[in-house]
Amino acid sequence: MTRPGVRSFFDPATRTLSHVAWDADTRAAAIIDSVLDYDEAAGRIGHASAAAILAFVDENGLRVEWIIDTHVHADHLSAAAYLRERVGGKIAIGAGVRDAQARFARLFDLGTDFATDGSQFDHLFEDGERYRLGGIDAVALHTPGHTPACMSHLIGDALFVGDTLFSPDYGSARCDFPGGDAHALYRSSRRLFALPETTRMFLCHDYPVPGRDGVMAETTVGAQRQDNVHLRAGTDEAEFVRMRETRDATLSVPRLLLPAVQVNIRAGSLPPPAANGIRYLKIPLDRL
Repeated sequence: MTRPGVRSFFDPATRTLSHVAWDADTRAAAIIDSVLDYDEAAGRIGHASAAAILAFVDENGLRVEWIIDTHVHADHLSAAAYLRERVGGKIAIGAGVRDAQARFARLFDLGTDFATDGSQFDHLFEDGERYRLGGIDAVALHTPGHTPACMSHLIGDALFVGDTLFSPDYGSARCDFPGGDAHALYRSSRRLFALPETTRMFLCHDYPVPGRDGVMAETTVGAQRQDNVHLRAGTDEAEFVRMRETRDATLSVPRLLLPAVQVNIRAGSLPPPAANGIRYLKIPLDRL
């Protein structure tokens, strides 16, 4: 299986890992799960995280073909639109984004002017859809559970799993968001575990684990099968669901959920300006 180059970028404010994958022969590249910096106290957007990716793309002569979000992130804002303005490429997400758009359009009272058909994105991936990154074969895999729209992407021997799996010593993502399902997450893990054990797996987040220093951006399918503390091989589905649902009941709402989803259902674009020229994010009260 072809081995793309991969460079990972870590945003400590949101514990998010973004990745650039590329074909060394054609220099075609994909940017996966980018971060738009956001200071919630000041309501200010920043571009330092995106600038680091842009600098890498420029320094290495890469040609961006895809800007992919694995799902509608609830913990950080996507820089997809900002990146496309500067380096081109197609902004893409799973076709299940339509469900997320419909749910959140109601929550934020976005009205009939907001389309819930995914048309804000350049491309919507279907389950099992095959595509190419330069000369490298790639496939989009629907891996729901954390959200109903989660997609993992296998580009050559590199698997980008979004929030479907975390590091082996941290386990799995919560399943209590709208449309989330612990049973579905268990089955998604088994779909990924069926890939060759040497498949490189790139994570979207890394959280502190006692006894481990540094950031883990990459693991393997084999390591997850053997060591994932929630989903290792031999774990019973009912056992996992019981653990996940019990744990999820104790978790607080992600700090950036409300601003993040308003931007991310728009493919990383900010809400349109009001009549006074200022852009606003809505905060619904007593709904979460």
